[in-house]
Formats: sequence, structure tokens, C-alpha cells
Amino acid sequence: MTKKTLFFAIFVILTLFLAATAYSQEQFAVDVLVEYQVNPGGKTTVTQNVTLENLTSEFYAKSYSLTLENIDPVNPVAWADSKNLQVFEEKNDDTTTLKVGFDEGVVGKGSKRIFTITFEEDNFVTKTGEIWEISVPRLTNIATFRNYAVTLIIPKSFGNEAYLSPDPKNKEVLGNSTKFFFDKESVAKVGISAGFGELQIFSFNLKYHLENPIAQKGQVEIALPPDTAYQKVYYEKIEPQPSNMRLDQDGNWLAAYDLAARARVDVEVYGTVELFSAKRREIRKPDEQVLSANLKATKYWQVDDPQIVSLAQKLKNPKAIYDFVIETLTYDYERVRPNVERLGALGALATPESAICMEFTDLFIAVSRAAGIPAREINGFAYTENPEIEPLSLVADVLHSWPEYWDSDREVWVPIDPTWADTTGGVDFFHQLDLRHFAFVIHGSSDEKPYPAGSYKLGLYPQKDVFVRFGQPLKVITSKPQVLVELKSSLVFLPPKVVVKVMNPGPVAIYNSTQQVYFDDQMVQEVDVDNFLPFSAITSDVAIAFSLLAVNYPKQVRVIFNNENVTIEVSKSQTIITNLIAIVLIIIFIVVIALVRLKKLKLPTHVRS
Repeated sequence: MTKKTLFFAIFVILTLFLAATAYSQEQFAVDVLVEYQVNPGGKTTVTQNVTLENLTSEFYAKSYSLTLENIDPVNPVAWADSKNLQVFEEKNDDTTTLKVGFDEGVVGKGSKRIFTITFEEDNFVTKTGEIWEISVPRLTNIATFRNYAVTLIIPKSFGNEAYLSPDPKNKEVLGNSTKFFFDKESVAKVGISAGFGELQIFSFNLKYHLENPIAQKGQVEIALPPDTAYQKVYYEKIEPQPSNMRLDQDGNWLAAYDLAARARVDVEVYGTVELFSAKRREIRKPDEQVLSANLKATKYWQVDDPQIVSLAQKLKNPKAIYDFVIETLTYDYERVRPNVERLGALGALATPESAICMEFTDLFIAVSRAAGIPAREINGFAYTENPEIEPLSLVADVLHSWPEYWDSDREVWVPIDPTWADTTGGVDFFHQLDLRHFAFVIHGSSDEKPYPAGSYKLGLYPQKDVFVRFGQPLKVITSKPQVLVELKSSLVFLPPKVVVKVMNPGPVAIYNSTQQVYFDDQMVQEVDVDNFLPFSAITSDVAIAFSLLAVNYPKQVRVIFNNENVTIEVSKSQTIITNLIAIVLIIIFIVVIALVRLKKLKLPTHVRS
């Protein structure tokens, strides 16, 4: 959806017995009820029911002008008491003015003129991937109106609310539509931003160019887009596959590659991501150690600086900090270029007119951390159709950055976007982020690493390495773990141990699993696995207690991981044979020792005279 900065400006042109005079709020009261009715195809019919009340006996309205910026009204019509009124349409650049003329004057204090204006509009609603997105303009001149209210009518065919901001004052379900009611204060601040649908889907192709510059083997890790509280990633193909995957303390997925001396490897990743508006239950709460790490000072998040501390003491909560960042910083399109210097939080305060997404993010994080609110940075892809309004500032493959803060009441990392809130002229990206933000990496314990996809480049002329487009709905896809069980002995005379290796071949992570090992019917090991990443393996072992001639050995070893059940037979014959060999050898050893000693006792003693 092309999110334009949409404004309504309304001017009432008044006359005093045909003599023009300036409008005064002391002379007229204006009440407006606006209805946005969206049809199943996405076209919006806008209806304004207007009441003009004379507050004096000297003035009456001769016309009413509705000025629309970045809005192209279709088929404007006005009427009063079943009588059509003349509508004059004037266009000037991005502004359209609808002027309604009144043939007869309504005179007298307390007299009211009631009329209706309606038109159609194609740009309020857009189907973006799997989501219907709706943007209703905010009211810029709130003082003009005594009363102002908005009703948004959405067809049920659009699906459930993915996000809706601000919260409506009321909601009604009528037939095949749902009505949302908003008052004057809510639409005056931010307008209405809404999305309907179950989820958003992107397909992606990422390329990583790796190099080992030294003359010996080495290992390189790359960051693959991870699962988060609001996204789930499906990996269709990684070529070549990593030797293993691990989860760092911030929640990043790090894939390991073993490179030969002075080797270069190009890694290509194909996958799909689902973005959700509601928190995924699979993702568990981080522990206190992780949250504490997201309060620390870093190079770009100068938490201990007196200026940052002073702001934190004044602002105190995430919304106040978010509003301060938007009001203080101005997006500088001239700084969007390769190798731009990152200013950090203090640099943003020093030159507030030169901010890009990194500075909006850094300032929010630093002040939040100083206020005792864990906060972190996300680098990733954000879908936009208008980079002038929703810019992307990380030039390497046109990425974006935005902050998250920890909501201790909801126990979730909450993503927000103060950059886009500033550049869109007030669209609300605090209460509910849209489904356009795809996280590549998480920066919490470090403000720079790991590097996101699009940053792994070689050579003087790097190529484009990040490709993201809308995807198709997926069937229910799960990973089926592969379980290998074998008996191993380090020494021939010692009892074997059970070695269990569980592999996740992908395409998704497996959560909240349990691995159980049974000797016959007795469980001897139970391991909880919170996060089992795709293309990773878990290895564990269980020792079998020694018993002579394998008398107490189990007949079977059974391993259960989720719904996978693997059983192997334990062969006692080998153990019995090795035990017997050991016994025979011991007996032979004892006999030999005994014979040697006996021989020594029988040897004759020679005495010299």
C-alpha cells in the first residue's frame, strides 16, 4: 500500500448578507460525522454528514469548502433535504478542493444547515500481499470542529484484524460488515492505520559471500533470519548446508561454515517467512541475564551519559520516549548513501536534523535503557512502495533498522518504528507495527554484530544479495527430526554407552521438545530442548552400568524425540565374549604369576665352602 501523508483541511466560507467576512469559531459551530465504507474490492465511499450551526444572528454560510491533500475524489456529490447541491471541484498539484454552494441562506442564531458530501476514493485501501491495508487521514485542524467522529466499515471478507490503531471507541458486527467507531481526539493525533488478514508472507533469496584469508582452516558464522515473537521462518534450501546452527543469547540464528585455507564460499539461502500481528506462543520469555544485557551501555547507546540519563528521568516510559524521538529528530534523505557514519544516540541529539533510521533507533534504545527499560535493535527488510515516505536507510541492499522494547506486563519484545512515524507525518507505528517488517538480525548484547544478510560482500563492486517479494500461503509444514542411536565402547573391556544424535533437517525450528531414553521400560534420561534449529544436531550419550557377563544390561534401548521413536537391540553376546576373554586372561595372568613364584621357591640354593 502506498502510505501517503493524508490530510483533511476544511474551510467554511461565510458571508454577511452577501458581504464576505473571515470565518470565526465564535460565529459558527461545525459538527461532522464521517463514514468510510469499504467494499469487498477495496474501493472506499466517503460520506460526510455536516451540521453548521449559527452562533450569532449576524452571519450565515454561503458555501463550504473541503480541501483534500493527496486524495483524488471520484464522483463527488452533495445534497440537503433530498435536493442536490452544486459541487465545484478545483485541483492544484496534490490538492483537490470541493466547494459546496448554498442557494438559500439559513439565518438566525441557533439555526442549523445540515447537508451531506460523498465521494469515492481508491487509495485508502490496498491489498498488500495477504493483508488488506487501510489508512484513514488524520485531522489537522481539530479546532475548526465542535464535534468530529469517524466510522470505518470493513467487509468481513477482509478477515480478522491484524492490527488497528488507534483503538476504536466501539465496535459493531452487522451482517457482512464490521463497524469501528472513532472520536475526534483519536483521529486528530494519528489518523487510522489498520490491516486485515491472518498473516503476511514474504519469499526471500539471500546470498552470503564468505572468505577465509588465512593459511589454515577456519570457521565462519553467518546470521540467518531467525524466528521471533512475530515471525516464523521456513528454509526451503541452503546451499551449501552449514556444519551446524546455534542460537545466541539475543535469539540470532548463526550458521557455521568450515572453510579451507584461503577459501571462498558463496552461500545461497531460499525461504519463506510468515509475519504475525499476535505473539507466537512458541517463543519463550528471555531469562534475567538476557534482559540485563539489554540495559547496558555500548558504543552507540551511551546509557550512562548525563544527557541521556536526564532524558530518561524525564520521559520514563516507552511511549514518551518514542514521542520525544519523533518530535526531536528529522529524517535527512541526503545522508542515505553507502558507508555513512553512524552517529549514535549522542550524535543524534547533537545534530537532530541529520537523522536516518539508525539514529532514530539508537536514540530510542539509549534513553529506554537509561530508564531501566530493556531495548534492542532490529536490522532487516521493510517493504515499502514509497521510499520517500517510508525510507530504508541501511544502504547495503536497502535494509532498515527499528527498535524493540521489553514489555514486562505482556512479556514480549514489542517492535516499533519511530523513523516511519516521523516520515509518514504521524502514522502510528507504536501501538501496533504493520506486517511489513522482516527481521534479519537482533542487536542486544552488541550494537553492531551479527551482521545482517546483505552485508557479506567481497570485491570492489558488490552485487545485490537480498531479494524479498510477496509469497504464497503455505501448507502446514513441520520438521521431522531424524534420530540415530548406536552403542559405542571406548575400550573393549568397558561397558558400551548409548550415543544419541538427533538432527533437524528443516525447514523449520522445533520448539519445546523432550528427548527420552529408555533401557527396556525404565527411563534413564530426559532432556528438554527449548529451541531446535533447522540444519542443527543434538548429540548426547548415556552410559550402561557395568555388570559381569552383561547380566544387568538392557535388552533394548529406546529413544523418543517428539513423535519419533527409535529402538535398537542390545547384543549381550559381544559383551559376554569380551567378559569371558577378560576372565580367561585374568586367570591366565594369575596362573602365570603363581607359576613364576612357585618356580622361584623350588630353585636349589648353592652354598660355597
